[in-house]
Amino acid sequence: MKKTRILLVDDHAVVRMGLSAIINLQADLKVCGEAENGEAAVRLAAELKPDVVVMDFSLPGMDGAEATAAVLKASPLSKILILTSFGTSSDLARAMAAGAVGAVTKNLSNDELSSAIRDTARGIQHFSPEIRQTLSEGTDDKAFTKRQMEVLDSITRGLSNDDIALMLGISKSRVKQHLNEVYEKLGASNRAEAVAIAMRRQLLKS
Repeated sequence: MKKTRILLVDDHAVVRMGLSAIINLQADLKVCGEAENGEAAVRLAAELKPDVVVMDFSLPGMDGAEATAAVLKASPLSKILILTSFGTSSDLARAMAAGAVGAVTKNLSNDELSSAIRDTARGIQHFSPEIRQTLSEGTDDKAFTKRQMEVLDSITRGLSNDDIALMLGISKSRVKQHLNEVYEKLGASNRAEAVAIAMRRQLLKS
């Protein structure tokens, strides 16, 4: 039986060890390499040409989306499965746009991990339920302008319209306009709802 060869990319050795143990128990799967960051993943992908790369999104240096694009440039036939503890819809959308086939959460079962890897090897999209919900909820995240994100960040810190206008050097009416646009994109009707949604979706990285 020809085994599907997998490259594991995660900055935690313990996580890689656990994933490797789970994967290597499967008769049709085999870990062929491990990398602790995106740069190492690119180097090993070029050398090993794995069938599937299981890619942690939160990596030091280049993140999972950037590493996905770089790995696929080095090994175009490899398929990428994103593995994440959390992720905003914009982060996940970037990973998909970079060429990832699917994405799963780190709390998935052993059977789901194996199934996700097999699907990915065949080019079939596989998403954990939580990730599918995040993607469906946040289709407009990427549409936020820089100014809208500044206003959103300001209201999460409790600043008034006057404070925001002074800080950003714009008029109060312009602040209100930005707020209304933010509410519309988040599906919120007031500041409290906007803040709650922004926190739940982890839109603000700070």
